[in-house]
Amino acid sequence: QVQLVESGGGSVQAGGSLRLSCTASGDSVGGYCMGWFRQSPGEEREAVAVISLATYYTYFDDSVEGRFTISRDAAKNTLHLQMNSLNIEDTATYYCAASQRGCNSVSWSYRERYNYWGQGTQVTVSS
Repeated sequence: QVQLVESGGGSVQAGGSLRLSCTASGDSVGGYCMGWFRQSPGEEREAVAVISLATYYTYFDDSVEGRFTISRDAAKNTLHLQMNSLNIEDTATYYCAASQRGCNSVSWSYRERYNYWGQGTQVTVSS
């Protein structure tokens, strides 16, 4: 079993930055695919960015490409999502997710691929 705990959400004005963190505990996540999804009220949960902990290859949704970066601090077993140039459309609850099945370019964004989830952290961007 893996437990995921997010932190770092909050409120920011458009154009600002936030950094989310996700700390994993329990079983080793070596080789996992880990990353971030987000969900707005009334919307489906969508993939934002993930990283392969085997290869460190990263995948981003087109809406955040060039603005968000994802990284891992292996010593602290923590994942980070650096979010820059935030806009109102980025407002959502952000969830950390982990998959034992690793990452691949075809299905990295499929929610059903991820079997561990954090509790979510709110990000609110205002104009």
